[in-house]
Amino acid sequence: MDLSHPIRGIIPTLDAPVLEVLAGTTRGLSGREVHRLAGTGSVRGVQLVLARLVAQGLVSAEEHASATLYAANRAHLAWPALEDLIGLRRHVLDQIRAAVAGWTIAPLHVSLFGSAARREGNAGSDIDLLIIRPDALAEGDEVWQTQIDALRDRLLIWTGNRCQAFDIDRARLGAHVATDDPLVENWLSDGVPLAGESLRSLVDGLEPAIQQ
Repeated sequence: MDLSHPIRGIIPTLDAPVLEVLAGTTRGLSGREVHRLAGTGSVRGVQLVLARLVAQGLVSAEEHASATLYAANRAHLAWPALEDLIGLRRHVLDQIRAAVAGWTIAPLHVSLFGSAARREGNAGSDIDLLIIRPDALAEGDEVWQTQIDALRDRLLIWTGNRCQAFDIDRARLGAHVATDDPLVENWLSDGVPLAGESLRSLVDGLEPAIQQ
């Protein structure tokens, strides 16, 4: 699955980004606005897609003096299915949150990072998770490891993507901070929180000696 734009993996044409744009607003948009927001294709290509979607009834077209404004027809019987496809990313993240909420050993923190978090990935991208375990828990704890392995397996079944889990404790986080590891900035700037305490709060709460 392309976790950044799930519908584009299922509808591999310009129709997908056009539908994503229209799903993101209830306001009427001109063809040029749809093209600009879609960020792909040509103006002519987007106009042809819009004309086809209007003919199918999925999009309404309202003529104005300056431009034709297009909007999604949310009453169309096919629209809920399209919205489900467009919203698959949110659904996957909710599934991860629900799985982690059921863990026997709760994590200090879980977040999505990397290309999937930045919406720059594709269907072949891994799903990268930062998982910070409780302080008293030894690395390789059987129950803890079983939880993470089960989540990896579920993500592969749910999406077809491999999951890379960056499993560390607070001391290891402190070591990354102390060495100014660029990973920390990536985690802080791009991370999508999924469970537990915020990463910023954990970093700010590190002992000063660890941070220097």
